[in-house]
Amino acid sequence: MQKPAGTHTHKSYLTGFVLALILTIIPFALVWAGALPVMATLIAIVVAAVAQMLVHMYYFLHLNFRTTPRDNILALAFAIVLICILVGGTLWIMFDLHYRMMG
Repeated sequence: MQKPAGTHTHKSYLTGFVLALILTIIPFALVWAGALPVMATLIAIVVAAVAQMLVHMYYFLHLNFRTTPRDNILALAFAIVLICILVGGTLWIMFDLHYRMMG
């Protein structure tokens, strides 16, 4: 019995897990070691975060642009909106706390 085309295997999940693990360890190691200047470290963290998001979407959510592009675009747009809300809300709270503590 053959598997249908596009079915993800245990090897695919393991590959996604290893990539996600590596993309998590890299920013922690850069910050811990202090090997790069602050701006380069921030850029590396952002690049690793975007790459990890793409790894999760491909290996775990099984989103690709070969199946139904409209649904994939909607899922990507929803993920981007959630990320903007989380990051924006966090920055808003942190700056408000800084203003209240120092002002």
